[in-house]
Amino acid sequence: MAHEHSHKQSGKNLKLAFFLNLAFTILEFIGGMYVNSIAIISDAVHDLGDSLSLGTSWYLDKKSKQGANAQFSFGYRRFSLLGALINSVVLIAGSVYVIYEAVGRILEPQHSDAQGMIIFAIVGVAVNGYAAYKLSGGKSMNEKVVSWHLLEDVLGWVAVLIVAIVLYFKDIHYLDPALSLLITLYILYNVIIRLKDTLFVFLQGVPKDIDLDEIKSKIREIENVSSLHHTHLWSLEGEHHVFTSHIKLNNIKELGQIITIKEKIRNILKDYNFDHYTIETELDEETCSLNDNQG
Repeated sequence: MAHEHSHKQSGKNLKLAFFLNLAFTILEFIGGMYVNSIAIISDAVHDLGDSLSLGTSWYLDKKSKQGANAQFSFGYRRFSLLGALINSVVLIAGSVYVIYEAVGRILEPQHSDAQGMIIFAIVGVAVNGYAAYKLSGGKSMNEKVVSWHLLEDVLGWVAVLIVAIVLYFKDIHYLDPALSLLITLYILYNVIIRLKDTLFVFLQGVPKDIDLDEIKSKIREIENVSSLHHTHLWSLEGEHHVFTSHIKLNNIKELGQIITIKEKIRNILKDYNFDHYTIETELDEETCSLNDNQG
């Protein structure tokens, strides 16, 4: 019952954060153009990406209740990678636009409404701060990741507030576009890193937190294990991993030896974060039907 309550609360928190962020993003785009602040527009682009992240997280939170089926035998966890790709593409496209606008305003400075910027910055800190607070105590990975992302937004709005206060007392035109460039370049840097990690998982790279050679070495040390081949390790979505391997056995006299070896292999694999693993044992006289003889 406690787990079910936590799962329902997770969905409610993500839903609340999504609608708060989306409504404020729309307001940011309108307000940013109204007060003529490229820094606010750059934050709006960032918050649009956050809204997509929150919407995707909320959708996946509901989708994750569905187990594996005939269509998706591993379940729906891998759907989160698609969400990450969509978010990254949107943020990159938006960031390129903001950089183009910001550079133009540095070359041809324009007046920004500092008073309007201050009002938006205060609202931005309040809205993102409240959303981050609601998700800060979350148990799910979605809630934790989104909470940290929203906390970054709060810091971004604090920076906008500081610049707006400076502009209110002294009209330094390049401050607004310069801040938007810094915010956007920071966003781009993080998006590219996240996109790189997402593509690595998509291409079924070996998870960086697991040493495949170490696992192979431990299995080879088991008595009567002569070699491994067709050994594969990949991640469903960056958290839950899959391991498969063909294990060649020698000097097997009875079925009990195979059962013992399998149990030893399972004990080794328990030390790692595997959501699923498959072990196929082959005897000396058996020939593997697959062509590749990788170790």
